[in-house]
Amino acid sequence: MESGIHIVFLILLGFASGFINMFAGGGSMLVVPFLIFLGLPANMANATNRVAIFLQNIISTLTFRQKNILNLKTDYKLLIPTTLGSIFGALFAVDIDQEVFKKVIGILLLIMFFMVWLDPKTWITANANKIKNQKPWLRFLIFFGIGFYGGFIQIGVGFFLLAGLVLGCGYDLLKANAIKVFLILFYTAIALIIFICYQLVDWRSGLILACGNMAGAWVGTRLSVKWGARYIRYILLAALVIVAIKLFNII
Repeated sequence: MESGIHIVFLILLGFASGFINMFAGGGSMLVVPFLIFLGLPANMANATNRVAIFLQNIISTLTFRQKNILNLKTDYKLLIPTTLGSIFGALFAVDIDQEVFKKVIGILLLIMFFMVWLDPKTWITANANKIKNQKPWLRFLIFFGIGFYGGFIQIGVGFFLLAGLVLGCGYDLLKANAIKVFLILFYTAIALIIFICYQLVDWRSGLILACGNMAGAWVGTRLSVKWGARYIRYILLAALVIVAIKLFNII
């Protein structure tokens, strides 16, 4: 049972997580260790965090749609591969040691950092020709793999979705961010159902956390629309470094 202090920390961490996730990703890196500190096993902490992620992305998806950044009639096409991938990933995550996998992800995030840093134009300027020229089966495999990772561990999945949407589909960071939260909303729902079936969700902690996540997402989404792709890139660079370092347990 969480104490009053733990409840306050959960709400504050949820706010920080929701805010960060609307600009880049990696907010779950703040939350999951604290849930483990409260006494939840790692796989249960991973599952409980999805409650907050799901509700957070309802808020951000509705906001991006309201701001005309997200068009559900045209931006749904990547739902199938990411959702299918998340089903397999969630089943794989039910009972597995994640430490080695986290180190591999840390390396990939550092590689992505240099890609964002050395080629800023690609990340802040849309290029519609990329999605036209990319083979559909390749795009399916890429987003199936990202969905698998998201269903498996969630931490840092926003980074990989942004990379796929910017580098593979030609969106700028603002548009990619909107599609990212839309995709995460749907595959998180599927993953959450699987975790519920395995009785891995601590609903009390998850719903308290979600209060903070939703507030952070509401603020972060509006600021990301206001600031645009250029400022999102700076926040993405900072978040990539921090999450990669955390994955290596340096801090």
